[in-house]
Amino acid sequence: MDAKFINPVLQSVLNVLSTMAQIDAKPGKPVIKDNISAQGEVTGYMTMQSPQANGSMAITFSKPAILDITKRMLGETHDDIDEIVLDMTGELANMAVGGAKNILIEQGYDFDMSLPSVLSGSDSGYDIKHLEDAPTIIMPFDTDAGKFYIEACFKE
Repeated sequence: MDAKFINPVLQSVLNVLSTMAQIDAKPGKPVIKDNISAQGEVTGYMTMQSPQANGSMAITFSKPAILDITKRMLGETHDDIDEIVLDMTGELANMAVGGAKNILIEQGYDFDMSLPSVLSGSDSGYDIKHLEDAPTIIMPFDTDAGKFYIEACFKE
């Protein structure tokens, strides 16, 4: 997958977390994901389609990370992943993909975005199935509260 698709997603996620939650996320090393298992407890997932390329993006949070982000953005403390935290996860995915879409429009890509889907599960885990049969890049991030992961899969 070309970096021209993943970089706008990364830039947008970091911008949203920095401006909306005052979180400094430290990126890890991106790798090709070799399975479909989620790395955290809650995921916001969206697809992006255009005449030139199709793809999907997921942002998966550990429980401590999403609870901290929710507290910072809403000023509310939550002890567990409840409906409000699930809604926050979907909204974060929506803001991140929307920001990436704006960057990609400047590069000549006119993507239509799906509504966010939210997946969760801590005991048995869950799978993230991307739209395209193409390599999925996963990039880990560390915050003071915990980890989150960005996955992107695009095909021209």
